[in-house]
Amino acid sequence: MSKIWVVVADASRARIFSAAKPADGLTEIEAFSNPEGRLHEGDLVSDRGGRISNGEGARHGYGAGNQAKDDVTNRFAAEVCKRLEKGRTGHAFERLYVLAAPTFLGMLRKHQPDSLRALIKDEIATDLSTQSAERIRAQLPEYL
Repeated sequence: MSKIWVVVADASRARIFSAAKPADGLTEIEAFSNPEGRLHEGDLVSDRGGRISNGEGARHGYGAGNQAKDDVTNRFAAEVCKRLEKGRTGHAFERLYVLAAPTFLGMLRKHQPDSLRALIKDEIATDLSTQSAERIRAQLPEYL
């Protein structure tokens, strides 16, 4: 059983690594993806936003901004936290490091129960989700 977990995530992918000892390298134990997280807002909604006229002949788009993309990303953040919480309740780790794209890190924080937050030793707002285990490990303290 590994005592240290490192989660590396962005809006479209999350990877969980483990280290048995504080100075060990990382071993990837799980990866999951959110393909919708790579899509643009227009690809996620089937209808075009409405149009509004300013009274002088000009027409502007009227819509919900990036609401659909935010919803998809928020659901994925909840899924990642649910998996981490399952690991916590199963005593799979004692310490957790979170490396995530800045915006996604904020979404993760919204879904972390206090019991999970208590095990987080560090959060790093950077997107390393496509990097090698060695490159990710280099961004962490020498002793986890």
